[in-house]
Amino acid sequence: MSTILKVENLSKSYQSGGKSLQVLYDISFELQAGQSLSIVGPSGSGKTTLLGLVAGLDQSDSGSVEINQIKLNNLSEDDRAQVRNEQIGFIFQNFQLIPTLSALENVMVPLELRGDKKAKTVAKDLLAKVGLANRAEHYPSQLSGGEQQRVAIARAFSNTPKILFADEPTGNLDEETGQKIEDLLFTLNREKGTALVLVTHDSALAKKTDQVIRLKGGKMMTDATLKTSIAS
Repeated sequence: MSTILKVENLSKSYQSGGKSLQVLYDISFELQAGQSLSIVGPSGSGKTTLLGLVAGLDQSDSGSVEINQIKLNNLSEDDRAQVRNEQIGFIFQNFQLIPTLSALENVMVPLELRGDKKAKTVAKDLLAKVGLANRAEHYPSQLSGGEQQRVAIARAFSNTPKILFADEPTGNLDEETGQKIEDLLFTLNREKGTALVLVTHDSALAKKTDQVIRLKGGKMMTDATLKTSIAS
């Protein structure tokens, strides 16, 4: 398997009240194609900051991030945006669908931005894959939370990403719906061979991934491959 994500000695600090606040300390790990990884830890431990750095949404103070052998640190903001568009898919806790577009149109947006002439056909196929073929013309306000998240998943896979980042993907869902979303994510992960990185407070979800990173105070507390380190 090829290495899709390589993180080396990643550190990040912010200026707050005239002082420097260290958020992450020397984080290093790798993820292979088709593998899954979860980032867990208490609030304020640096989970979301780490996700933003490895997804190319922010830049670190030191260290490096490579996605599919592309070193993000050496790129301009425009070039990082291009890498995100071509290599990365995103799923968020609050879905982030465009309210004035139908489910089908929401999935079509990234395809149309890339100039895909088969955008509608591809989007329909993806909605069918997530079980929403009969809800394609519905708007987000007409969909349940679970249905909105399935639209978001279909959209995330529309550019056939090498790696998918999911920030608390089941955080706004009830337990039964959350379980269905988890099953769908892991199924598509296997079928598409897409690497998957999850930020989650759910230890049961974390245990399902191939690797686990536990953060505390911005530091890795366990070996990234030690799934049993996650407390129940």
